[in-house]
Amino acid sequence: MKPSTLIKQTYKKSPKVLVAFLFVKSLHYMQIDIITLFPELLKSPFEASILKRAIEAKKVLVNFHMLRDYAQNKQKQIDDYPFGGGAGMVMKIEPIDRCISQLKKETKYDEIIYLTPDGEKLNQSISNNLSTKKNIIILCGHYKGVDQRVRDHLITREISIGDFVLSGGELAAAVLCDSIIRLIPGVLGDESSALSDSFQDGLLAPPIYTRPATYKDWKVPKILTSGNTPEVENWRENQALKKTKRIRPDLIDDFD
Repeated sequence: MKPSTLIKQTYKKSPKVLVAFLFVKSLHYMQIDIITLFPELLKSPFEASILKRAIEAKKVLVNFHMLRDYAQNKQKQIDDYPFGGGAGMVMKIEPIDRCISQLKKETKYDEIIYLTPDGEKLNQSISNNLSTKKNIIILCGHYKGVDQRVRDHLITREISIGDFVLSGGELAAAVLCDSIIRLIPGVLGDESSALSDSFQDGLLAPPIYTRPATYKDWKVPKILTSGNTPEVENWRENQALKKTKRIRPDLIDDFD
């Protein structure tokens, strides 16, 4: 059921219930609307761990919208052959436009994101930026992609999660949402934890250890059990730099 339909039906039953519904919706810090052909692929990541807690705590509201509901023919067709020939099918512009237009009637969006392998590569800076937004739409691609007119006229940002191709955009949407939602204030138990993640300062995170201090003769570096906080921080900075130079030297080049 579309949100607009829910609102109309709720109002018919009781105007007071509608007010309560809108009030509950307004309590959420962020709203994410995901347009997809396979909502069942997306549900499980939001039903466990941090994402589940964020939803239950009303830090984020996540809605799934079945694109086929916006197709107008009996077959609920959302794809067609490409002009000029070639292999594969292309997602049609009409149902995508109808879905986005309907959502925009109900909510003002900061970003309308299309997930595609040839988009801007996702990084921590992008996730940080998106975590400050109030409302976003995420469009999951399929087949050979969407009609170019969708990208030209309906999308505000195109994002890729890496230089590879998936069967569809649903898994990419889950990755993007996780990277955003965990940064929303109040989602993580210790908000400072996200600030020490890899890439937040342009470097990979340093090695981390926990008890026991010795296991099978594998010992934790003595500095970490010394209690000398300034020295520990200095050690972590040096280790992060060494690790980044060894594994991701490109980050050092970008930093310079």
